[in-house]
Amino acid sequence: MIIGFDTKITRYYLLATMLPILLTGCVMPGTHLNKNNDNVVEINSNEGSSNLSSSVNLYPLDAESVANYRDVSQPVSQANHKLDQEISKYEYRIGVGDILNITIWDHPELTIPAGSYRSASDSGNWVHADGTIFYPYIGIVKVAGKTVGEIRSDVAKRLAKYIESPQVDVNVAAFRSKRTYITGEVNKPGQQAITNIPLTLLDAINHSGGLSENADWRNVSLTRDGVEQTLSLYGLMQRGDLTQNRLLRPGDIIHVPRNDNQKIFVMGEVNQPQLLKIDRAGMTLTEALSSAGGINELSADATGIFVIRSSDNKQERMADVYQMNMSDASALVVGTEFDLKPYDIVYVTAAPISRWNRIIGQFLPTINGFNNLGEGVLRLRNWP
Repeated sequence: MIIGFDTKITRYYLLATMLPILLTGCVMPGTHLNKNNDNVVEINSNEGSSNLSSSVNLYPLDAESVANYRDVSQPVSQANHKLDQEISKYEYRIGVGDILNITIWDHPELTIPAGSYRSASDSGNWVHADGTIFYPYIGIVKVAGKTVGEIRSDVAKRLAKYIESPQVDVNVAAFRSKRTYITGEVNKPGQQAITNIPLTLLDAINHSGGLSENADWRNVSLTRDGVEQTLSLYGLMQRGDLTQNRLLRPGDIIHVPRNDNQKIFVMGEVNQPQLLKIDRAGMTLTEALSSAGGINELSADATGIFVIRSSDNKQERMADVYQMNMSDASALVVGTEFDLKPYDIVYVTAAPISRWNRIIGQFLPTINGFNNLGEGVLRLRNWP
């Protein structure tokens, strides 16, 4: 009896001795951040300010209310009378670097002094840096800032002293003084000359080969005299809103950005959570769910399809949340009428039973571990 008691004492002593040695090499798995000793800085820590729910508005998304959430700022087809007036009054004014072709009828010695085999741009009159040209008999002529009609009248008036009733014709052989620039997501970025034909924004985009695949055509910028304005090629080309068109001037810079910031986030109980980019045609809630593989039918709560949208006025509220009940699959039609905006978050919640199963799943490893430990202790106790 004493020998059996000593044997049990020896086993327990051995177990107590080995357990610290075994646990010495064990560490907690994974990484963590200990915030116990951190100095938490609270900004505007008013009472109740940490309650995010009070600064979020929830809107039901159903067949009756979806029409109220449509963007009222959608462009519509309309004329641009201001642009029409600018084009009707447009006249090209000569600048430094332009080449003029001045023709004096019945006087070929003045028209082509260098021979008939040279092009108009080669044999024409180059506008010098001081804005002048030289012409036989009349000498220096100031042409910069004038139209061809004004130059024609000036040259004819001064030539009348040497030629009886001169028939003068003036045209621009090469436009080299005035340019506009187009950059970004177009097929042929570069500079485009301002000529005697009015150049509009739409013309410049077409001359550059059109938009590339990754172009954000809703936020095209036009910089003029250091002032930037945002224009929508979507409204101009797709909706026929001609008020988005502009008559371009020398030095204008057109930039077509990439659509990298046209992104939305699909998260939660969907089959393929991912980041999506809004294409040129836009994206609806149903399209976003479809691109993510649809909701997970085994774990998703079909009544909790949320669209979380950051508020424009952060002082009033942080976000607007739109909730769609998709327990009836016909509600997907409602989703096709709800347009998403950049940086919207589409979140599908988990069903209550799924959340409960996940909680139980957290306890199962611990329960199984205690069960295995108890069985191990029982084996040691019954060890002969």
